[in-house]
Amino acid sequence: MLGSRAVELIVTNLAADSPVTEASLSVLSADERARADRLALDVGRRRYITARARLRYLLAARLNARPQDLRFVTGRHGKPALGGVHAGRGLEFNVAHCADVAVFAFSWAGPVGVDIETVRPVAAADEIVTALFSRRENSDYRALGKRERLRGFFNCWTRKEAFVKALGSGLTFPLKRFDVTLTPGEPARILRVDDTPGAQCGWRVRHFAPSAGLVGAVVTRWERAGRPLYRRHLQ
Repeated sequence: MLGSRAVELIVTNLAADSPVTEASLSVLSADERARADRLALDVGRRRYITARARLRYLLAARLNARPQDLRFVTGRHGKPALGGVHAGRGLEFNVAHCADVAVFAFSWAGPVGVDIETVRPVAAADEIVTALFSRRENSDYRALGKRERLRGFFNCWTRKEAFVKALGSGLTFPLKRFDVTLTPGEPARILRVDDTPGAQCGWRVRHFAPSAGLVGAVVTRWERAGRPLYRRHLQ
């Protein structure tokens, strides 16, 4: 097990049969159960219940607590955090999911953000890049060959989304205020935040592929003395 500065990524499959899903309800709060009941599609309900229960079990294991006793609060822009007696324990977390794949990120070293996306055709990709990506990212994206652009688009999108999730600001922090690398095969890096060079901004991004056809990114506070990122897969 790595030290307290480690960032831990756990990738899990949200597919579960009905008995498992219903059993998971027992650790959810009344608000979570009510939200599950409001979901119209069975698949959405199953994924939500499984993801929330898994989050509770994973947090509880790291806090030496019971999953049903955990309380959550929501930040000004929607980022969840631990509340109640565990609010001051220093464990930060973030969750991303895509279809039946979920990624849970945990950090004892400060804020963390994670995002995953399926690499798929996006009809308006060029328009999204023009509207939301920075000038440098636009240039890097349009320098790619047509076959590389789709991967470049999702590399950029997941890295930017993970960063604003780590900040806890959502899209109130304009995506053009910072640059990330996006070229396939190039290491994931934050290049600039406003007028601060990426190497001095205090944040680090890492690329990962949770499963075939998916790309992901995780962003956390960076310390020179910090331990490296690692991930562990759950079956």
